[in-house]
Amino acid sequence: MTPETSYVLAIDQGTTSSRAILFDAQMRAVASAQEEFAQHYPASGWVEHDPADLWATVAGAGRQALERAGARPGEIAAIGITNQRETTLVWEKATGKPVHNAIVWQDRRTAKTCAALREAGHEPMVTERTGLLLDPYFSATKLGWILDKVDPDRSRAKAGELLFGTVDTWLIWNLTGGAAHVTDATNAARTMLYDIRKGRWSRTICQLLNVPMEMLPEVKDCAAEFGHARAELFGGEIPILGVAGDQQAATVGQACFQPGMMKSTYGTGCFALLNTGDEPVESKNRLLTTIAYQLDGKPTYALEGSIFIAGAVVQWLRDGLKIIREASETQPLAEAADTAQELILVPAFTGLGAPYWNAECRGAVFGLTRNSGPAEFARAALESVGWQTRDLMEAMRADWQARGAAPVLRVDGGMAVSDWTMQFLSDALGAQVDRPEVVETTALGAAWLAGMQAGVYPDQDGFAKGWALERRFEPRMDEAERTRRYADWKRAVAAAISA
Repeated sequence: MTPETSYVLAIDQGTTSSRAILFDAQMRAVASAQEEFAQHYPASGWVEHDPADLWATVAGAGRQALERAGARPGEIAAIGITNQRETTLVWEKATGKPVHNAIVWQDRRTAKTCAALREAGHEPMVTERTGLLLDPYFSATKLGWILDKVDPDRSRAKAGELLFGTVDTWLIWNLTGGAAHVTDATNAARTMLYDIRKGRWSRTICQLLNVPMEMLPEVKDCAAEFGHARAELFGGEIPILGVAGDQQAATVGQACFQPGMMKSTYGTGCFALLNTGDEPVESKNRLLTTIAYQLDGKPTYALEGSIFIAGAVVQWLRDGLKIIREASETQPLAEAADTAQELILVPAFTGLGAPYWNAECRGAVFGLTRNSGPAEFARAALESVGWQTRDLMEAMRADWQARGAAPVLRVDGGMAVSDWTMQFLSDALGAQVDRPEVVETTALGAAWLAGMQAGVYPDQDGFAKGWALERRFEPRMDEAERTRRYADWKRAVAAAISA
């Protein structure tokens, strides 16, 4: 295979849609396809996906991307997969049939289970091993909930009849026709079942949560042999050589390979990762310690802060309040807002993530006047993303202060294309914000992992040298105003939590 005819197919399975992007030998996107799927809300705070939708949209988008590029199967060097993390699936090994809908990362149905485990004193042990907090965000208690419904005595799971997987595992199972039940270290690290220091599933935590280890997938590096996509899917067998959870894939795509480098991705939620190098850093500020990526058996660690509602607040303006028809309308509305009104929106629609980790808190609006309208709501919605990021940055600075805080934030994701939002982000942080030429860094990270493993893409140093800046945002807000407005935000959050 020559570089001129080598492509890498990146599958980006997200919370609301599945995308496939075909990258050429120079890591340029040459074709893409996207398919949306339904969200299911069976109860307040519950979010589910139909597993068949996840698979069908991935397969469909993949075929469309290849067709649009006119690429033949023999020209595809590898497939790379990146996916929504923590979303939990269980299926029958013999039939491949799911036993329940996928429970999505946003779902809060196991909040009481997590609270009971905390009250019983188990959180320090769980955090020490997994780097995570006891929260319904992660896969483990979701998995327990499904098993309680379909296999309460765990007999089928112990017999190996039921399999667990995050979305990457489910996709690989279907791509390979059930030949591979595998995951990568970054997805495993988000289950709350994986010991990130020892690099293996934690028997202690599995026993605590009554999760049979027989149903867990094999854990591999991010760049590894994950199996082959069946020939009938894309016209020929294609090796699957790269896998990473979406935020870790974005970290890779942003070339944040050195300790102290930081990226923030703005999609449905917002996720900031700070590379901390070879050693996991224990957070004192309720951030998560996680695996940024793992290559050649060696994990690189990160501190992560997760915001549940970022781009989803714009969807709320559109679908809930119906004050916009398209996401692009928020910027001109925000620009037209009355600056004398300082609405504060705390978008805790499904609770608050880092650094608060409050599953019961719900959204609130402060500062309403008779003249508050669509423009002011749009501005408050976009500003909420900046202030929430500031919360994460403050926590990261506190945890990383002995080593020096990250001087620059690299941004990506759908909201990163909004100049107004990124300028406000820089103002809120009082820091430089860099937007790369390629904002689709999640798919690029998955593609690079697979292409590097296939031998058609450069190594880490070569890839990092190719990172290119599109625009740099510098803070314009006066420091006194920034301090005052952030204090107002903190009071609003405190009020929402105590309501």
